[in-house]
Amino acid sequence: MFPIAAFAFLGGMITGSFVSVVAHRVPRGRSIVGPRSECPHCGNQIAAYDNVPVLSWLLLGGKCRSCKTPIPARYPLVELAVGAAFAATTLALYDEPAQLALGLVLVAVLAAVTLTDLEQRIIPNAILLAGGAAGLAIAAATDPTSLPERGIAAAGAGGFLLLAALLYPSGMGMGDVKLAALLGLFLGRAAAPALLVALLVGSVVGIGLMLRNGAAARKQAIAFGPFLAIGGVVGLLAGDQMIDWYLDSFVR
Repeated sequence: MFPIAAFAFLGGMITGSFVSVVAHRVPRGRSIVGPRSECPHCGNQIAAYDNVPVLSWLLLGGKCRSCKTPIPARYPLVELAVGAAFAATTLALYDEPAQLALGLVLVAVLAAVTLTDLEQRIIPNAILLAGGAAGLAIAAATDPTSLPERGIAAAGAGGFLLLAALLYPSGMGMGDVKLAALLGLFLGRAAAPALLVALLVGSVVGIGLMLRNGAAARKQAIAFGPFLAIGGVVGLLAGDQMIDWYLDSFVR
């Protein structure tokens, strides 16, 4: 399995590099096709040999070759994170090609929306629509009988966060609602543990901020998209097993 995981890791790093481009350009209304990436400080285009995931950043000492402006470490970190997620997804789903394809697309989408939500507090509709269209096409082509379940899961997950957004509009945005619906489309019933993990992680972070900053933390905005992304990855890799464990332990 090591060669397969290594290949998936390399593919994930390449995807992570592209995800960073998507997250930077889509909210700004720029094309993700061209032109080539450029340094945001000096505007010089980045040569292909300076755009190799992780390696180029290390060889350049984390600086632009032209103007020597530091390149944020988040770029290689995103590439490594997506590479690791691709490898884990491949190891977990290698014997289910259709689920594997869905999983890899979902990981890429979650990485992109995490970056945009952290940097600009938005989850672009364009990314969600593209991801949803890809997921729907893969599911329809490989397992059309799953579409009703996926539709119900999307409506349930999105509806649950829509209720939360209506009750607490300052803490939940419509982008989060749409992202939850997307998780339902990709994960089906596994969207339930994904939302549970997202809420638990978000609650822990919120409590930590309150303990550190006191009452001021109540006014501090926190992007919820990254928590949904964490929950989505957990749901992808272990959601069905979590549901089966719950049913075997408390229902059957």
